[in-house]
Parts: sequence; C-alpha cells; structure tokens
Amino acid sequence: MKCFRFVFGIVVFSLFLASCDPIVEDNNFLHVSGHEMVDGAGNTVFLRGVGLGNWLLPEGYMWKFGPDGDRPRKIEKIVSDLIGKEKADQFWKDFREYYITEDDIKRIAELGFNSVRPALNSRLFLTEGDTAHFIEESFVLIDSLVSWCTKHELYVIIDIHGAPGGQTGANIDDSPNDEPELFMDLRNQDRLVELWVKIAKRYHNNPTVAAYNLLNEPLPKHTGAADKYGHLLEPLYKRITAAIREVDKNHMITLEGVDWANDWSIFGKPFDDNTFYQFHYYCWDRPDYLKDISKYLEYRKKLNTPVWVGETGEKGNTIYWATTQYFEANNIGWSFWPWKKMDTKNTAYSINKPLNWDQIIEYSHGRGKPSENLATKAFDELIENIKLNNCVFFPDVVNSLFRRVPAKIEAENYGHDGYNKSYFVTDTSARAKYYRVNEPVAIELFDFTENQFWSEQCIKLNSKEWVTYSFDNSELDKAKIIIRAKTNKDNSAFKFTLNDKSISQNLKNKDWQEIVLNDLKLTRGRNKIRLFVDTGRISFDWINVLDN
Repeated sequence: MKCFRFVFGIVVFSLFLASCDPIVEDNNFLHVSGHEMVDGAGNTVFLRGVGLGNWLLPEGYMWKFGPDGDRPRKIEKIVSDLIGKEKADQFWKDFREYYITEDDIKRIAELGFNSVRPALNSRLFLTEGDTAHFIEESFVLIDSLVSWCTKHELYVIIDIHGAPGGQTGANIDDSPNDEPELFMDLRNQDRLVELWVKIAKRYHNNPTVAAYNLLNEPLPKHTGAADKYGHLLEPLYKRITAAIREVDKNHMITLEGVDWANDWSIFGKPFDDNTFYQFHYYCWDRPDYLKDISKYLEYRKKLNTPVWVGETGEKGNTIYWATTQYFEANNIGWSFWPWKKMDTKNTAYSINKPLNWDQIIEYSHGRGKPSENLATKAFDELIENIKLNNCVFFPDVVNSLFRRVPAKIEAENYGHDGYNKSYFVTDTSARAKYYRVNEPVAIELFDFTENQFWSEQCIKLNSKEWVTYSFDNSELDKAKIIIRAKTNKDNSAFKFTLNDKSISQNLKNKDWQEIVLNDLKLTRGRNKIRLFVDTGRISFDWINVLDN
C-alpha cells in the first residue's frame, strides 16, 4: 500500500509539472518557416505588438527631461539628488512594480495586440564593475511579465535595449561615456553572452517567449561607430547565438543591423535556422513621407527568413494607419513603440504629468533645484499616475494601427495592393510629389509649416479615376460617414461605394465641403470603400467613419 501511494504520488507530481510547462503538452514554440513565423501546429502567426519602453530602461524623452536626465543612470541621479538615496530606492522599486502590471497586459490583449517587446537595461540584471553579479529580483519582473502574457495569450520578445558598456554610444542604451563600449572591451561582450545564457536557461522551456532580440539599434553611422565597429557585430551575434543554442534550441532569435537596426549590409547568409531579421521604421520627415521598404523585401528573398518591424510609431494617426497597412500588405509584422509615456496624444495611453513636474524638468536642464518636499510629492504622484487606471486612453491611436473604425481615414492612405486593385489613374507614368512618391496617385501638400510635426495631404483624382480603402469593424452596425472634398470646377461628381452600396454626390463649389452620409450599414470584419470620380477633378482630404 505504501508502495502504491509512493508511485501514485510520483505520477501526480509529474502531471503537476507537465501542467506548469505548456511545452510538455503541445511543443508550441514559434519558429521560422521560410518567410513565415509558425507555431507548433504549423499555423502562421503574424506578430502585432507593442514595445514596453521606459519600464526597465527609462528614457529621458519619456520623462520630458533635458540632457542631465537623458538616460537611465542620469535619471536615477536626478531622483537620488532630489529626494535622497533611501526614498529613491523605494521610488524605483515602486516604479518597476506599477509601470507595467497585469492590468496593462490584459488591456494590451483586449485591444488586439498579440505580443509585447520589453526593453531591458543589462545594468538592471547584471551589475557593473570588476565583480559583476546577477540581480535576481530583476529577473522576477520578467517572470511576472511572462506569466501574465501566458494567461492573456500574448507572446514576449525579450529585447536587450542596453548592453553592458552600451552598443550605440548614445543615451538610448544607458551608455556611461557616450561610446559603444560593448565593442571596445571584450569583458562587456563576455557579460552580454553570460546575460543571454542566463535568460535562455530561464525560459528555454517556455513557448510564451517568442524570440530573443540580441541587441537593440547597434552602432549608429552619424557618430562613426558603424564604420569603426560594424565588422564586429555579426561575429558577436554568432557568438551569442552559439552560447544560447547550448542551453536553448527552441526559441527564435532576431537580429538588427547597424545604424539604428536598418543597415543590413553587414549580414552574410543566416548562421542559425531559427532566426529572423528586424528593422525599425520611423517617419519623422517633414513634410510627411512614407518611406520605401523594398530593400527589406529584397533582403527577405535573399535571406529566406521572416522580416519584422521591431519598432514603429512616435508620430501620428495618419502615419500609423499607413505604415501598418504597408507592412501587412507585404507580410511583415510590427511592434508599436511605446505602449505609454508621459503627457502625449500619440500613444495608446498617456501618463498624466504630476503637479510641479515642470520644476523637475528644469532641474534636468541644469537649472534651479526644487525642494526635497516638492520633489518627493512629484515622484509620489508619478507612481500613482503610471498605473493604467490613472492613464488617459487614446482609442484613435489603436484604431489607426489596426485600421478599424471608428476612425478617420486620410485620403492618401488608400490601399497597398497596387494598380487596378487599390487605385486606378489614367497616367501611370506620373509620380506623387509628396508622401507616396513611388506611386502615380496625385498627392498634394496643402497645410504644412517648417515647425509642424506632421503635414496635411490630400489626393486629386480626375474623371474615371478611383481609389479604395479597407477597414475592420467589430462594434458598429451603422455608421455616419463624413467625406471632406473639394473640386476645381463649378460642377463635379463622384460616386461613394461602401461594400455593395453606392451613393452619387455632386460638388458645386471650389471650397472644402464635408459631405455627411447617415445610417450606412457596416459588416462585421472587413469593409471596403471606393471613391470614383464621375466628372471633373476632385480633391479628397479624409473619410471619417463614426458611430451613427
């Protein structure tokens, strides 16, 4: 009887272990298959995610700080200088506990994202100095994140945003001396390898972790770092990958090129069969310009691996709609940067600026030290403000990323399926002067000054020309749709088509007009709009799809 109980106990314990380890049941790791990422059953998985910036590597611009607070070690010094070491230690413990919580992960999943990319500062996990050691309580933060993501069915891409010594020599990696010391001191490379092995051992059996992002945005060109050290990057990637594969043969690895991830000329043939390549895509040109990605599509053919956009964002809804549509039309997944930051309108969530925060900002510019009492209150308020329930939600940002309504669709964001599918124009040899300069639909700039962060564009269509738009709908049965348009003639006409219903509209003057169409039936899922010019020449600014 005792023997039976002993054997039964072993069986129960074994079943318990299996239930805690999802890989035992379904071996459901994401892996590379040609140009696709697929799960254990062979189903294609398209990563649409958000970057968890500022949590485990604070960035000064997200705090509104100046040069004295442009990176983690400088931000930490500001906090310590203003409120003392003891209070500062408690502040950082609270900051890391509340900046990203299960509430954030649950909300990210609810909004339709399927992955997160946490940005890690190696200094938080591995001390600096001659006798470096791992900091176990920091790894527990990632453990919690992974467990929440398992619960809410999100993937995790672990990103080393700040390597030992710094991989960029700039503020974004917490560089101590504005030099890419990762490539200048072999000891730093040794420590990076040790850190990745530690991470890989910890998560080697966990399929919630989708990939290891070995280095974020290494070696910019404008400082000369790419030219000086670029030849060392791929050998370092090979070394790290080999070390990871000693303890973890399951997870994908993602590699970024030099110069903020985007120069892939340093890469030879893939040296690991479960690797994909990553570029970052920010449209900061003024006026707005939708950058061409064809070189990455060529690299995809050459390398025969998936391509992914590890960061995109930091602009506005026009660009958000355009870029994710552009990526997905070319079978490229993406991760929006960042999930939340302070006092903004172009992220999913905005953190309210604490009272008297401007005085903290002034101190980060080297001016006027605020009192300890004022600073303590400001940092205490910040801890409250970073909690998700106290943040401001911007549904328009998220809807633009997913191209779903209610949303304003800018006219220049017609589809990316090409001639006779997303557009028809009579002169295909022409090219737009602005925004989508490789395509023949006429795009006109009509509102822009040098200091504007974004510009306003419209499209111009002649008689018999047309464009189409697609959007998703999960909540509206009927919509009010407003079209902003004008004509250069006294009488022009166009046809508006929503799915299978067409409505003809006349324009009788040359000023911008807002044409309101009520009680239009939408389908759940994908909907399609077409603007077709019957007569005249018409400019279209935007289409606003609202709840009726």
